[in-house]
Amino acid sequence: MQNRVLRPSPTALLNPRCDASFKAMFTQNTKESNLALKDFISTLLNRKISNLALIPNEPPIDMLGEMQMSFDVGITFDDGERADLEMQSRLQKYDYATRAEIQAARLLNVNSRRGDNWTSPSAYQISVLNFEFDNNDKSPLAWYTMRKESGEQLAGKLNIIFFDLIKIRKMFGTSVEKLTKLQKWGLFLSYADSEKHRDYIKKLVDSEDGLMNANAALNMVSQDDINWAIENSIFKAQRDYNSNMQYAEKTGMERGLAKGMKQGMKQGMKQGLKQGIEQGLIKGARQKAIEAAQNFLRMGLSPEQVAQGTGMTTKEVLALKSKLDA
Repeated sequence: MQNRVLRPSPTALLNPRCDASFKAMFTQNTKESNLALKDFISTLLNRKISNLALIPNEPPIDMLGEMQMSFDVGITFDDGERADLEMQSRLQKYDYATRAEIQAARLLNVNSRRGDNWTSPSAYQISVLNFEFDNNDKSPLAWYTMRKESGEQLAGKLNIIFFDLIKIRKMFGTSVEKLTKLQKWGLFLSYADSEKHRDYIKKLVDSEDGLMNANAALNMVSQDDINWAIENSIFKAQRDYNSNMQYAEKTGMERGLAKGMKQGMKQGMKQGLKQGIEQGLIKGARQKAIEAAQNFLRMGLSPEQVAQGTGMTTKEVLALKSKLDA
């Protein structure tokens, strides 16, 4: 069977705002990828990072309905400090501030286990956001540490950094010479995959070695069909999730209204909405994972690649393949 080429065109680039493509760009075992990551981290932390090492951080996926893989980038610096870098492509329906604090605390806890005293290298939870976290803050880079009310910093070991791409996009079209390095990185991540804005992005890339390496790394990973399969699968899962949420909310509302006639409108709407969302999401996620796996198998992708792209186990994919081949 001839494999289908998933890359839209020979020059098409993956979307770096997709968490999987973002990670692929920065974690390849190439000089360009490594230099791009060091430059990006150096720009965010406003200090030169001479050496860094990647930390394997992929958890096992053994549930059919599990569509979320770990696409964050684990990093250690030569001075023992540790960072976790992630792309958040869309605003989730949870307390993002609490999530970031817990992740940063876990990261610092790992560092604090070394030695027999309370000396510990700093930890950095770095999130690139494709949405506005704080509408009242005009700065694209927000750095949170533990401070007393007067503003005095505690120890500076626990750090949470948000890089807001939405605020950066307002700078699009600005002369490259007038942009800071941070703004250039934000615009690159926002528009690197856009054919329409290719000329402007080329000017950005030509102005910074770090962006030249990032562009080269992104082009390199864009040549691999499995990366396109994973990106397409993620975006499809997001659309399916949104559709399932709309359907679940509609179904839940209808059930809630009907039940509310007997048990009280307020209580019925609450219970019906919860039941509709749970049933819609579970059924939808499971079915969509199976459909995506079947499509990938028909394209000629290996069972291992299909498992990676859908979140299914290789065993489950092989079972589907047997049915398709029968």
